[in-house]
Amino acid sequence: MQDGFKPIRNLKIYRQVIEQIKEMIYKGQLKKGDRLPSERDLREQLDVSRASIREAFSVLEILGLIESRPGEGTFITSGGKKNIFEPLSMVLMLEDNIAEELVEFRRVLEIDSARLAAERATETELEEIKKYNDILAASAGHEEKSVEADRMFHFTVAKSSKNKVLYDVMAAISDAMDYHIKYTRTKLVSESATMASFVRQHWEIYQAVKDGDSQRAMEEMKNHLDYVEKLMKPRK
Repeated sequence: MQDGFKPIRNLKIYRQVIEQIKEMIYKGQLKKGDRLPSERDLREQLDVSRASIREAFSVLEILGLIESRPGEGTFITSGGKKNIFEPLSMVLMLEDNIAEELVEFRRVLEIDSARLAAERATETELEEIKKYNDILAASAGHEEKSVEADRMFHFTVAKSSKNKVLYDVMAAISDAMDYHIKYTRTKLVSESATMASFVRQHWEIYQAVKDGDSQRAMEEMKNHLDYVEKLMKPRK
């Protein structure tokens, strides 16, 4: 027998419990807000130990698939999907030298989000996009306000795409992005010329989205992200 291979063992019991619950979610047998059977009932139905049920529940809760409500029971998560993506954000934070890769991925997400926003944004969302750019324009010299206004501008464009998966993934990588470029971002928002360019570029994105011009919205978002990427690269 060739060295290096190890005998395959049975899957741990708690993982089998997780797989059964996940499969029921995929098949539609369990839906958002549904209450799971009690630990006692699951122990009897699955013929496993209480410890295995608790370990499975612990993992599923960390992943954001279930939530425990004191006095009520355990439920399939009905909202607040941020927790589902937090493990991804944490993994990305632990990676080294991926700032440029995150910017590349952000480009993939945001250029299409601008296109979809131009096709789907409501009047309320358009007003919100404009509001955050106005705040950015008025917050020169205030790092925290500038960073938050810039972030919310892009989040609102993504929200206006009406693509929940796109928005959730963008939110997931946002914390990792901020972590990896925090020093660069601090430098960028401290330069008045850079902030003026951000405001102008945001305005062009907003106008394209408002006009319903999806092609121009994509181009303006690409131009903006090209500019951001250029600023992030070390100057020779």
